[in-house]
Amino acid sequence: MPIGTAVHDRTSKLCESMNYREWSGYYAVIVYEMHHDHEYNAIRNASAMIDVSPLYKYLLTGKDATKLVNRVITRDINKIAVAQVIYCCWCDEEGKVIDDGTISRLAEDAYRWTAADPSMRWFHQNALGLDVNIEDISNKVAALAVQGPTSGRLLMKTAQADIANLKYFRFTRGKIVGVDVDISRTGYTGDLGYEIWMPWNEAPKVWDALMENGRQFDLHPAGMLALDVARIEAGLILIEVDYFSSKRALIESQKYSPYEIGLGRMVDLKKEHFIGREALAEENQRGAKRLLMGLDINWEDVERLYDAVGLGPQVQSTASRTPVPVYRGGLQVGKATSTTWSPTLKKNDRACQS
Repeated sequence: MPIGTAVHDRTSKLCESMNYREWSGYYAVIVYEMHHDHEYNAIRNASAMIDVSPLYKYLLTGKDATKLVNRVITRDINKIAVAQVIYCCWCDEEGKVIDDGTISRLAEDAYRWTAADPSMRWFHQNALGLDVNIEDISNKVAALAVQGPTSGRLLMKTAQADIANLKYFRFTRGKIVGVDVDISRTGYTGDLGYEIWMPWNEAPKVWDALMENGRQFDLHPAGMLALDVARIEAGLILIEVDYFSSKRALIESQKYSPYEIGLGRMVDLKKEHFIGREALAEENQRGAKRLLMGLDINWEDVERLYDAVGLGPQVQSTASRTPVPVYRGGLQVGKATSTTWSPTLKKNDRACQS
């Protein structure tokens, strides 16, 4: 049975649709109104606030924290400065992706790690012999994503923090209505955006302050439907949709390497040993057997197909997470894993595996 997040009391009062889905054991609003148009438009033209508290969150500290992070992820954490955030993935011994997420370097030997799936056991398995403390802070730290072209001005008005000079994938510390917060210039929409990290029990205060100041910036709460359209437009992948965790895969073909799902740029084969390095080095030499890529379908081409059989063109208003076969010359060459009509780009965006 799902439970509410730190701001469930606020989101539930605004959710006119009464439409929720389960996300990591929490209620997540699918859409606040009966349709997600206003929420999507807020992401692209104003500001939208999304409750992303259900993310799994871990705090790694201790003199060997950096060593553990570098042992697990495919990127080189030694290249990352304090107050910097990276997006990364981590693999099993066969070089197949277990999960992806962000890591914020809070101090020289302190990291906040987000993940889509529970990762505590995997971290502990690989921390043997290391002086590191791993704490699950998933229900101690809440997170709100404020995304959209006016989000920066909203935060400059609301937060006592250096928002104006905050660079992409960096974070700064400050206060919102007296609450200590970390604000990172990150997000899952492909637009200007920020994520705010705060103590769980203080999140309603931060929500209220943002909603109050957000009126002049046309701030709207946004749910999962609007977020899905935005993230597909931006070409951002989703676990259990665009790829499967190797820990959950039922058959070998459901396991994917970073090279196969477009994360090959995040594999640093020059760094010290990390889990899956040998398998990834071999694959890097021979090349990936399949690739995840964007497939754009222009709406005019779709209209012609409908006209050819005497039907009126139809557009599915929501993004789809159901795989769709892709054919060429009568043969299946792949599958579209995430599909959406793009209101901004005026075409269908599809993530396609071949």
